[in-house]
Order: sequence, then structure tokens, then C-alpha cells
Amino acid sequence: MIQPKPLQPGDRLAVLCGSSPTSKTPEELTQAVRDMGLEPVIYPSATARHGFLSGSDAMRAADINAAFANEGIKGIVCTRGGYGFHRVLPLLDWKTIRKNPKVFGGYSDVTAMITALNQICNMEAYHMPMVGAWSDGLDAYTLPFVRAMLFDEPVEYVNPGEAPITTLVPGKAKGKLCGGNLSLLAASMGTPYEIDTKGKILFIEEVGEKPYKVDNLLTNLRNGGKFEDAAGIILGAFTNCGSETEDPTKELSLEEIFQELIVPAGKPTVSGVVCGHCAPTMALPMGRAFRLDASKGVFGPAK
Repeated sequence: MIQPKPLQPGDRLAVLCGSSPTSKTPEELTQAVRDMGLEPVIYPSATARHGFLSGSDAMRAADINAAFANEGIKGIVCTRGGYGFHRVLPLLDWKTIRKNPKVFGGYSDVTAMITALNQICNMEAYHMPMVGAWSDGLDAYTLPFVRAMLFDEPVEYVNPGEAPITTLVPGKAKGKLCGGNLSLLAASMGTPYEIDTKGKILFIEEVGEKPYKVDNLLTNLRNGGKFEDAAGIILGAFTNCGSETEDPTKELSLEEIFQELIVPAGKPTVSGVVCGHCAPTMALPMGRAFRLDASKGVFGPAK
């Protein structure tokens, strides 16, 4: 797996979007990048709007292709997620992208692009807060993780404070990180961009889905053999995915869903990792070889 060259202070960073429009102004995005010590290059899709998309499919794809082809651009980070990245995947110049590995960051809907970069281009990509979040200010836990993805600075993959990591299935595993947002992973099934979990450590997070929908999406992955294929599983933040009913007999908890759909695969598994649609949040280098000791609830880059 190719690890793109880490950024250096003053490098030019492309800011674009493959998903939903941002509410941030060009000035806010520019300042956020400069505060990170980088020089922003704001592409049209970063602030465009086409209904619920940040510009037409052609515009968004053109920006991505141009940013990868431009030798003066050293990295690319999206403005936000939302919806729509999977619409542009067939329009991308994968040959050029593969020849020009660069730091690429985002999460949520950007899971579609991260998975494609890993699998089509054999390139690491970074599950991390985006420029829109930078402009709001990053907390003291999150900022070092963002810098670790951009500049390859050292960071320890532990939860903040006393937040516990729970062992669902004990054991040890080693493999390349893959995964991201559950909805996007499930949407990839049956497409040329389907998530490949064979021998890998699968990370999953989600936001704003009711338990039955989480159950449905996980069942799709389970039925596709994605848990059986994985070497290990890391469950991140499932933000605002809890039950809305006061009668527990009419609902399954997330913990019950995990026990029924993920645990039977018997792969070392942990839950409660503070990563996803939450603040603070860690960031993850998708495609990098990681080790997981689920019995101890610890993980990090493989030695």
C-alpha cells in the first residue's frame, strides 16, 4: 500500500467537495487551511451548489481529477461529507490518480472515495475531520489526529479521557485498515467499488440511523460475508443511533444488534472507539497495516 508523501508547512492543499454543499464561505475555508500551516487552493466544488450536491457530477469529478493531476498540489481535503460521492466514482481518471498519490482526507460520505483509493490505487487515504470542521475549531484531542494524517506526526490511538473500549470478541488480529461509514459500505455492495474486507481490520461508524436501519445495513454486510472475511473489527461512534421508544421490548439495542450480527463471525472485535460523527474524534489512516488486541481493547499501526 502506497503511503502518500506527508505534507510540509506551506504546501498547497486542494479544498474541494465530492458530496453535499457546505455553508462555509471561501474566506472561512481559506483561513482554516492557513491556520493549519498550509496554502489553500479552493476549487469550484468546494462552495458550489447543485440541489443537494456541491456542484454537478461533472464539476465535482473534474475538480478531483485536476487536483490529483496538478503537481503543485500536495494534498486534498474535502469541505464536508453528506451525500453523492459515489455518483462521481465512474467519472474519475483512476490512471492519473494512481500515478499521483497524495494525502487525501475526509470521512462520512467520503468513505466511497477512500475505499476506491485503497482498492483501485493501492493508496492510503485518511478518515479524518474535514476543512469545514477545521473552520469551527478543533479540540485538543482531535487536532493531533488531523495533524497526524496530514503531516505524519506521531499519535497514540486511545480514546479520550475515561471513555471505555469494550471487547465484544477477544483475540488478536493484524491487517490493513478498511471501512468507514456504514451506509456507504452497505451501498457499495454489488458495485465495482464493493468493500473488500479479506484479511483486513474493518472499521465501522454511523450517524443518525434508527436501530432497525443499523440492523439492516449490518445485515447486508453480514450476508455479503464481510465480517467472516475480516481479520478483526473496530466499531466506532454510532452517533444518534439509539432507540426512540420507551418500551425496550419493541426495539433491539445497538449492543444486541452487534451481538447477533457481528459477534458470531468470531473475529476479534471492539466497540466504543471514539471515531466518527463525534467530537472529539480520532482519525484513521485507511489502508495502513494495523494490529488489534481486542482482549485488551488496544490497536495501532503494526510494527
